Amino acid sequence: MRVSATARYLRGSTRKTRLITTAIKGKRVEEATALLRFMPQAAARDVARVLKSAAANAENNHNLSVEELVIADAIADEGPTIKRFKPRAQGRAFPIHKPMTHITIVVADREA
Repeated sequence: MRVSATARYLRGSTRKTRLITTAIKGKRVEEATALLRFMPQAAARDVARVLKSAAANAENNHNLSVEELVIADAIADEGPTIKRFKPRAQGRAFPIHKPMTHITIVVADREA
């Protein structure tokens, strides 16, 4: 059984978030939670929240045991980018790009 959770429109770079999602892919949920707790990156907190939600979905909606869950897939997709301009010297304007990301985590029990 595969169960997923998604968080959309999170502020932060998709590239930085992908580094974290690839690090936890294939690990058990408890192991990945412990790993995320000690990662210094700010995006690790967002990934941990989505992982906690996916585990809760599996436990409450499908009666799966959290101890048997493995992260089947962890995806960080690119969301929309907020575009702003910052005034600079001599009437110029520099673009400021504020990226967003969508995080999807799929957990599965061991026999899936």
